[in-house]
Amino acid sequence: MKRTYTLFAVVLAVAASATAAASAHGGPAAHASKTTEVVLRHTSIGTILTTSSGFTLYEFTRDRVGEDSCVKVSGCAQAWPALETSGKATAGSGVKASSLSSIRISGGARQVTYDGRALYTYSGDSRGSTAYVGVSAFGGSWYAVNAAGHWVK
Repeated sequence: MKRTYTLFAVVLAVAASATAAASAHGGPAAHASKTTEVVLRHTSIGTILTTSSGFTLYEFTRDRVGEDSCVKVSGCAQAWPALETSGKATAGSGVKASSLSSIRISGGARQVTYDGRALYTYSGDSRGSTAYVGVSAFGGSWYAVNAAGHWVK
């Protein structure tokens, strides 16, 4: 019986590693790259900022300019990962390059900002989804952003 539990634990660990590796290659959890491009996409709620892979970018209403307050709330950063970059974020067509910047977050990573406000993805999103725009969680609301830097609700 002990051998069965050990085998089960190993299988779970391998499955978790495979899931993490798969997420690192294209899902919204894949939020860090050498250069991060922010693009505009036309959606059912309007034209909004997304990753170059088509994942909606969100702003958190609890944040102030130049800060990521999500990392201070237990579980928030796992659900709403920061859009990270190890280089300078680039602007796709229609995105104001002058509005893109980054802030340093915990662990030394750089989080992309738009007009000084931190950008996030949502871990449960699928490519092109806007279903989580306007969700209230972790003490604030999560809104998409348009090219002018305004919230899309």
